[in-house]
Amino acid sequence: MIKIGVLGAGHLGKIHLKLIKEIADFELIGFFDPDFEKSEHARKEFGIPAFYSVDELIEASEAVDIVTPTLSHFDCAEKAIKNSKHVFIEKPVTNTKEEAKTLINLSHEANVKVQVGHVERFNPAYIEASKFINQPMFIESHRLAQFNSRGTDVPVVLDLMIHDIDIILSLVKSNIKRISASGVAVISNTPDIANARIEFDNGCVANLTSSRISLKNMRKSRFFQKDAYVSMDFLNKKVEVVRINEVKGIPDPFAVTIDPGEGKPLKQLNFENPDIKDTNAIKVELEMFAKSILHNDPIAVTIEDGYNALDIAYAVIDKLKLSPSLFQD
Repeated sequence: MIKIGVLGAGHLGKIHLKLIKEIADFELIGFFDPDFEKSEHARKEFGIPAFYSVDELIEASEAVDIVTPTLSHFDCAEKAIKNSKHVFIEKPVTNTKEEAKTLINLSHEANVKVQVGHVERFNPAYIEASKFINQPMFIESHRLAQFNSRGTDVPVVLDLMIHDIDIILSLVKSNIKRISASGVAVISNTPDIANARIEFDNGCVANLTSSRISLKNMRKSRFFQKDAYVSMDFLNKKVEVVRINEVKGIPDPFAVTIDPGEGKPLKQLNFENPDIKDTNAIKVELEMFAKSILHNDPIAVTIEDGYNALDIAYAVIDKLKLSPSLFQD
């Protein structure tokens, strides 16, 4: 078993505490949170020790789960890695690209496992849909959330859009050619709504929209490729696949048939809704983290993956900054 300690006992931190207690490969030794009320509440709820400092928890652990506000990710991870501890760190990996580069170098020097919490990689909808995606040429992603003060310490690009950036980077195997973006700050001091267009060298175009002041929650992505359309609903864990096949023989009278004209063969649309096994994505990513430590398995979402998503997220933010009114003083 791996002795693991958790830094942070806020909303997401408590979810991690609960799930880690359910994972057989982990021994949860305790947690630390500087907020006394949160700390006392978590200590009583989970019946585990509350440590008195970050350093004390790191010293007692073999692995550290960092579920703190983004601005403190680097300091916590740096201390853990320098003490040769394996690290799970919530997204975004750090507040700046320079901090992420430093952690990459430190993790290689210390020879420890570092996994980044891009949780949508473990969403069962993504796992199933990715089986059907092959060289997508147009992608449309919408990630809308009702307002919550949590996460407003960073722009919506780092809070929400970075999930879809990571997903797209994992599926499009091409360098990025051009990025354009627009957005607006409505409630917080940084953009609360943002739209980005990412163009790849292979011709693929991705259009991403994120908002944290929506009236409803939505987390959907649609992938269009030569022979299929694939839709994944991260929120409701549903996948829809529309395959486009050339008609051979007599067309199926109950299928949707398309005549492209000019003497080209008829096309037929076949609809599929794959069965999705409902799993807890956060629990799965933590289980994968444990396996990577115990069995020296490849890390599911590497710190380099975290850096790449952060790099593109900041490229989007740089485009947003071209409109001065978007970032309030």
